[in-house]
Order: sequence, then structure tokens, then C-alpha cells
Amino acid sequence: MTHVPFLIAAYAVFVLVLAADLLGSRLRLHAARKQALQRQQRQQARDSRGTTAPLGTELSR
Repeated sequence: MTHVPFLIAAYAVFVLVLAADLLGSRLRLHAARKQALQRQQRQQARDSRGTTAPLGTELSR
């Protein structure tokens, strides 16, 4: 009786878990980068609209 099939299966599961972890990490990183880029673009668009015009929601006395 040999343990080779068990070792092959164990290493195969290990490699699959590592691959799934790598894929999940890359997907989360891609989503975070995309969100950061969109946030930066919104902020730049907000800044470039013109800061000289007063806001309509600003209170005045």
C-alpha cells in the first residue's frame, strides 16, 4: 500500500486553494483600484467645475 495517490491529491488541493486565493486577491485589488480611480476622477471633476461659484446650499447672512 502506497500513499502516493493521497499525496498527489493533497498537493492538488493545496495548489487549487492557492490559485483561488490568488484569483480572489487580484479581483479585490482590481476592484479597489477601479474604485480609487473613479473616486479620483469624481474629485477632479468636482474641483474643475469651478470653485468661484458659491454653492446653492451655503447659508448666507
